[in-house]
This record gives sequence, C-alpha cells and structure tokens, in this order.
Amino acid sequence: MAKITGVECIRTRHDGSWTIVKVTTDQDGLYGIGSASDLYNPEAVVQVVEQLLAPLLKGRDPANIEDLWHLMHMSGYWRNGAILNTAIGGIDMALWDIKGKEANLPVYQLLGGACRSAIPCYGHAGGNDITELKEDVYKFIEEGYTVIRVQMGGYGGGGFVSGKEAKLPVHPWSSGPVFDEHAYLNAIPDMFEKLRVEFGSGVQFTHDVHEHLSPIHAIQLSKRLEPYSLFYLEDAIAPEQIGWYRQLRQQSATPQAVGELFVNPQEWTGLMQEKLIDFIRVRVSKAGGISACRKIAALGEIYGVRTAWQEGGENDPVNQAAAVHLDMALWNFGIQEINHFKQEELEAFPGHIVRQGGYLYPSDKPGLGIDIDEVQAKTLLREQWSSSQYHRPYPLDRKADGTLVRP
Repeated sequence: MAKITGVECIRTRHDGSWTIVKVTTDQDGLYGIGSASDLYNPEAVVQVVEQLLAPLLKGRDPANIEDLWHLMHMSGYWRNGAILNTAIGGIDMALWDIKGKEANLPVYQLLGGACRSAIPCYGHAGGNDITELKEDVYKFIEEGYTVIRVQMGGYGGGGFVSGKEAKLPVHPWSSGPVFDEHAYLNAIPDMFEKLRVEFGSGVQFTHDVHEHLSPIHAIQLSKRLEPYSLFYLEDAIAPEQIGWYRQLRQQSATPQAVGELFVNPQEWTGLMQEKLIDFIRVRVSKAGGISACRKIAALGEIYGVRTAWQEGGENDPVNQAAAVHLDMALWNFGIQEINHFKQEELEAFPGHIVRQGGYLYPSDKPGLGIDIDEVQAKTLLREQWSSSQYHRPYPLDRKADGTLVRP
C-alpha cells in the first residue's frame, strides 16, 4: 500500500504562471501530477500547497481520494475560496493520476468508462472588425471546428468608444477607449446578423459577454440574440448578480453558459435546480479538481445541464488533460474549450492531449496519461525569472465616468 512522501510545486512557462503539483509516494516511480495554475495569484497557491496541505498529506494513503479531498477542504477552516480550491484541485488531479497508474487504467475508465469516442471542442475566433472576424471564422471552419466562439477583439469588444466619442469628463480616469453598454448592445447583434448572412446556420457560435453588462442589459442582449441561434451565451451576468438569471430565463430562450468565476457550490446548485442555465463553465482546478467536478456534473445531469469546463488561454496542459478525462466519462458533456500551446511547451508535457480537427483525444496511458519533463519545464522559464517579482493583476476596463467594469 503506497504512502505519500511529498507534495511539491513546479513553476513553469516563460513567466512562471503555470504551477504543476507533483505528489510522490514511497513506491518506486509512482507519482502523480495535477494543475494548480493561477495567473493572478500563483505564489499564494504555492504557499497553501506547501505550507498547509503537503505536511497534512505526508504519510497518508493516496488511494483514499474522497477522504483526502474533504480533509484538505476543511483543513484551513475557511473554505470555498479560489486559492484553496486551486491548491486542492491540483493535488486531487495528482491523486487520480496515481490511482490510474496503480490500476493500469486511464482516469476516464475509473470514472465509469468512455461515453464517446472523442471530445468536441470549440475555437476562439476574433477580429478588430467584422472583416477580420469573418476571416478568422473561416480558418477555424477549415481546421474542422463546428462550434466557434466569436468576439469583436477582446472582452467587451464592440462596446469600446474613443474618449472623444464618449465625451470624457475633465480629468478622466481613462486615457484610452472606454466601455459603453449601449454601443455593445447594438454591436453584438449586428455582428451576429453579418455572421449568419456569411455562414448560414451550419456553424454554431458562442459569445462571451464576460460579465461586462448590467443585469437588465444582459437580458436585453440575450433576447436580441435569439434569432441567431447561439450554441450558448457565456457569463452574461456577474456572479454577484446571479439571481437575475430567473428574469433572464423568463425573457429569453438563448442558451446560457455560466460559472467561469464560480468557486462555491451554492453558486451553481440553485441555478441548476431552477433550470436557469444550460451549461456549467467551472474550471476543473478552480472547482477543486476531478472529485468536485464529477459531482457538479452529476447534479447537472439530473437537471438537464451540460458541461463546458472552462480552460482559457493562460491554462496549462495538465488541467486540459483532467478536463478531457471528465469529458470522456460524462454523459451530459456539452463542449470543451480549447487551449493552444507552443511546441516547446508541449514538449515539456509528454502524453499531452492531442487535437485533430474539432476534436480532442486523450492518451490511453494509465492515469491522466500526461507527464512533466522537469528539465524541459525549467528551460521554459525566462532568464532571471523570480517568483518574488511576479505581479500580474487582471486588466480592468472602465466606463466614461471612470466606473470599473466587472470582468
């Protein structure tokens, strides 16, 4: 019977924004890896892993995943926070990786076996204007995608106006373009009108509001997008205002994908039970790992909610692998967000998920099927990298009067 001998964090990528957890055991060569990446607070996660959780787990049986999850969840007394969840999530993935290796089976087989032969995923198309956006959509169609996210530039794109157009006040708090909800409300339906004229109904589109709108404007947008038959509208309303999804559902039949910022089960359970959303968008690591997400998915299956685990461009190949193993085993899987990695990054993670066309394929090796080449991972870090110098707060937008826009 194996015993945990250590838990360590490996920082990698050029800026050190990826944090990979490695759980070692007293069995020769038996270890597991998981993702504990947090772009904005990476060192905080590392400290929770190494100071709180690693000493707690040393000497314990890695096979008791459920018990260890709850032990970690309650070990800091205060719980359901993004930092603690991410630390737990990374370790939880590593424990499932170990269990799969011990059983000589891929993790999705331990979760009940395959429900599908491959994992449909969606690409991210963008452009500063409609011409650029159309060109990008064509690229994704040619690559084999049938579902494509479309954005007019960055989040809130289509809603940014120049300072002159916005008639900024004296001593404005923004020197560049500012966000205008009414401009966005007009630009996005117009964007979808042009896309449907160009591409017809054969391509399915998603769009990420990224919580830039006030609740009533989110409802207006969702209603106006009904004629364009979206695959889903993502995060139309900020998590602080999720009660508004009741009114949104009453007013609009546009499918809703929600939860990129969720970290507490009480945020998504009510939305599912009241049948107010269609897709759950929680990131696997931010929810607390594979153990937590399979429970979320089970609840979703009861209430007709499908999964669309959140990835994001800053996420790492290990979290992607954990998400795909869940996708393989969940009947109520919906769609998987894609990541794009550089070749040298993939070389640091042998056994990584493979994309062909609009599908993702897991490795059938035992466990998560993915490993980390620690030498290669270290070479990814730029010269003179230092965790103490890391500072990357989320870039926030403002309205004309200076009010911050929720991300």
